[in-house]
Amino acid sequence: MTESTDETVDQPTTAAETGSKPEAQSETDQRGATLSKSNVVLRVDDLQKSFGALAATDHATFEVERGTITGMIGPNGAGKSTLFNLISGYYDPDGGTVSLNDGEITGEEPYNIAERGLIRTFQTPRKLEGMTVREAMMIGPQNQPGESFRKLFTSPGEVGDSERQNLADVERILEEFEIDHLARQPATDISGGQMKLVELARAMLAEPDILLLDEPVAGVNPTLANKLAEQIRRLNDEGTTFLLIEHDMDFIMNLADPIIVLNQGSVLTEGTPDEVRSDDRVADAYLGGGSV
Repeated sequence: MTESTDETVDQPTTAAETGSKPEAQSETDQRGATLSKSNVVLRVDDLQKSFGALAATDHATFEVERGTITGMIGPNGAGKSTLFNLISGYYDPDGGTVSLNDGEITGEEPYNIAERGLIRTFQTPRKLEGMTVREAMMIGPQNQPGESFRKLFTSPGEVGDSERQNLADVERILEEFEIDHLARQPATDISGGQMKLVELARAMLAEPDILLLDEPVAGVNPTLANKLAEQIRRLNDEGTTFLLIEHDMDFIMNLADPIIVLNQGSVLTEGTPDEVRSDDRVADAYLGGGSV
């Protein structure tokens, strides 16, 4: 927070390049991510990860405000997927912290993080052999009593009730996503774009507080990409918070606000799509001086 000669002014602070806790800066002189947001669901603070001599995540600090569709862009090798793996528990950080709803989740197992409300998708969805789309969807709900071998024998009624409710939820979500016609098809037989829709629908069965999407339209035809965008907007309107990585600039610029720019493992800046497009540092880092 900065103090003028006349009065104290509250404003967002930004992450400094030094990696230490930043002093407040004006939004026109913004360097790093906008911090001190009003309703934070995900907070990443000074996160670090190296592979040998390569600093893949270099003191990354940012916040995701509840109710937003927050985008993350950056050139190849900027560390976006590494950052997602650190946040979701697939990598252990060398330093720094990750907090979800003000509770620290740094270094927890992925299944624990998922149970606490952070769900993620992957660049290449895994097709489940021997399952129909409906059966693959049934994996989505968290804490199913049928997952306990003991409860199958001690509480069969509870297991049966849960299975019936989960099946009803699956049918409802398949219909909401307009993919109910795929329910009986083998999960291995549908297209890559359809699989991305199924993966997004399945993730919603876990009722996430925040959903991390890793390149949701990579390899997807324009028609299905538009459908994915429509579904993300619909889910956001219904209250789901998103953090998404995407290389398709038209897709992410038309969908996300704010946008975080990652470069060489650290946060370069954060802003609206227009602010990011007009930032010379982004052009230099991301496209070698071209336009975004």
